[in-house]
Amino acid sequence: MTNDTPKGDRIAKVIARAGRASRREAERLIAEGRVSVGGRVIDSPALNVTSADRIAVDGKPLAAPEPARLWLYHKPTGLVTTERDEKGRATIFDKLPPDMPRVMSVGRLDLNSEGLLLLTNDGAIKRRLELPSTGWLRKYRVRVNGRVSDEMLEPLRRGITAQGETFQPMNVTLDRQQGANAWLTVGLREGRNREVRRAMEEVGLSVNRLIRISYGPFQLGQLKPGQVEEVRRRVMRDQLGLDAEAEGPAPRPGGAKRPSGPRASRKRRS
Repeated sequence: MTNDTPKGDRIAKVIARAGRASRREAERLIAEGRVSVGGRVIDSPALNVTSADRIAVDGKPLAAPEPARLWLYHKPTGLVTTERDEKGRATIFDKLPPDMPRVMSVGRLDLNSEGLLLLTNDGAIKRRLELPSTGWLRKYRVRVNGRVSDEMLEPLRRGITAQGETFQPMNVTLDRQQGANAWLTVGLREGRNREVRRAMEEVGLSVNRLIRISYGPFQLGQLKPGQVEEVRRRVMRDQLGLDAEAEGPAPRPGGAKRPSGPRASRKRRS
């Protein structure tokens, strides 16, 4: 029996692996006619390519795949987790250290949320970490306004429906009541839009501070707002289940290896 499977990898995966865009964004670029293979513009991501193919995005040759890398970033409040904002607000990419390569965020934190945000230069890793099947627990320290009892939190532990959307059960503990506010620790395995805030509103609590302290095995630790720290290669490989071959060659010198304070830098272009 002959093997009719085309050689190589899907082009969107190759573009993502090169750090040019996430896989979904690569499919959008293809649909917009911005990707060519061998000088011919393509309009469908249903194409396998190899290293012998000449791929260009917006007329520029696709760079060779960078080694997969991962960073921890302490997102401050007041920054948007997008590359561009239609309202002209500052984004996390405006404030990253200037020696950072082009990176993508793993999921998002909203404007008024802070804490741990994972960054990667590899679209395949971004996709892997965002998939619901990964099931990693995300933990938050949450300050809410109101007098909190354990009974109020029970619906969150069972799973709650807010604004017609059902959320999975959360791990919620009351840490302390501090005057008119209370501090909670919340753990969840989903990443829906404003999930914690919306769920708290459903039980009559208003969130006035939200800090993500962990994402799976990765911890915020002592990182200060605006600081970036690269995850060690071996740790990334072990936690993500990567083998050395799939991970790629060792990173070139440079990049953010130590925590770095926020400094204005040019935007990463998509």
